[in-house]
Amino acid sequence: MTISVAYLGPVGTNAETAAIQYINWLKNQTGEDSLLCPYPTISQGISAAISEVDFAVVPVENSIEGSVTVTLDSLWRLDSLRIQYALVLPIQHALITNAKTLAEIKTVYSHPQALSQCQEWLDKHTPSVQIIPSNSTSEALKYLEGDDSAAAIASPRAAQLYHIPILAHPINDYPDNYTRFWVLSQKDHDQDRRDRTHTSLAFSVPANVPGALVKPLEIFASRGINLSRIESRPTKRSLGDYVFFIDIEADATQPEVEVALKELENHTETLKILGSYRVLPL
Repeated sequence: MTISVAYLGPVGTNAETAAIQYINWLKNQTGEDSLLCPYPTISQGISAAISEVDFAVVPVENSIEGSVTVTLDSLWRLDSLRIQYALVLPIQHALITNAKTLAEIKTVYSHPQALSQCQEWLDKHTPSVQIIPSNSTSEALKYLEGDDSAAAIASPRAAQLYHIPILAHPINDYPDNYTRFWVLSQKDHDQDRRDRTHTSLAFSVPANVPGALVKPLEIFASRGINLSRIESRPTKRSLGDYVFFIDIEADATQPEVEVALKELENHTETLKILGSYRVLPL
């Protein structure tokens, strides 16, 4: 049996590297072969996990730039997907170009997340260039063909794959640059619950009133359940109306967590358990 895995393409993105890490781990665990399937956007890759592929490996949070909002919004919108695993990938960005010097560069292309992670470096070394976002870091490389005044921010691996020189590396603003990825699927593939250390959930509240968020958070605090992340996103229904995304350091099937989640239902309008999972030791 061959497992199909969606990721943000084309070949050479950090998402592909994360997907390769996952399928190598899966191969060691099950012996199953995998097929990598690139998609032009993160949202298309997530949607593919519903009807076209077995898994999607998508970025959810970067240590410099924060959450990948399209991933959070897609999971809130799509009810059938669940988080199966998480993995953390170190990220290094390179300035890739056929230009010989920084002074020759007039435009820089990359994914918005990569551009933001290198913003201070760009401001210092290429202050007058035009910044142009692309769907992915690897897609940005296509704009370099025939234009020696163009540069792209992508991984050193992408430079090797596409045979384009690296002018500067690393250029991310902070050396400790990590991105957390989620492995998504409709089915629960991990039967070993002993190692599930995290649960991600999302909820909306009935009304934007004082204490609307405090009460849900107190449910976890009173039981000693640690929250490792909290994020708000607009519901897109009206201004000031939010969805809250929370990560807790516990498995949803633990008795105290089950009780907490049951109580949480009384203080939320909509509650979605996005998945309980473990972080893969890659």
